[in-house]
Amino acid sequence: MSNLHSIQAVIWDMGGVLVRTEDYQPREKLAKQFGLTRLELEDLVFAGESADQATLGKISYRQHFEQVGQRLNINGSTLEDFEKSFWSGDRMDWELISFIKNLRSSHKTGLLSNAWSDTRRIVESSFAFSFEQVFDAAVFSADVGLMKPQAEIYTLVLNQLGCAPEQAVFIDDVTLNVEAARAAGLKGIRFQSHSQVIRELKELLG
Repeated sequence: MSNLHSIQAVIWDMGGVLVRTEDYQPREKLAKQFGLTRLELEDLVFAGESADQATLGKISYRQHFEQVGQRLNINGSTLEDFEKSFWSGDRMDWELISFIKNLRSSHKTGLLSNAWSDTRRIVESSFAFSFEQVFDAAVFSADVGLMKPQAEIYTLVLNQLGCAPEQAVFIDDVTLNVEAARAAGLKGIRFQSHSQVIRELKELLG
């Protein structure tokens, strides 16, 4: 890894890559309950001004979900039950986590996630998982007030990893975020499946 242009760091997105919704039935059931399609329900949670504010850390996870509850006319324990059900189909890709751990013998590993406040604690608690055991640097948008595809957030994680853009590869399931990483000088891979991303990364790392 002494070559200036060799890959020294591999940076991963979290939602949609390391943690993915594998079972959509809970969201389908919720959507039907509220007279929405699943995509409309997901847009309510993930899109819009409230979600963006939470992603940038301007409001908390709780404040965002309270706004979601207002839109659905629910609160209290009903809103808590909604949250639990909404996330209940999410799974951690443990095989991919193991692959990343093994990468640390030869490469630095980073996490770069557009995530609301408290995400680190919630993920670690829900999956009995420690980011520090897997990543040399973990950047969550709400903690730094920046979000992908802003160029500054890529620079931030690179600085924490101590490498230049051309020495890093970024993996995300969102095309816009991968393109922004490439524009910032990193190599980029769009995640489509577990096997595809490992294959493409191994080819890139040689």
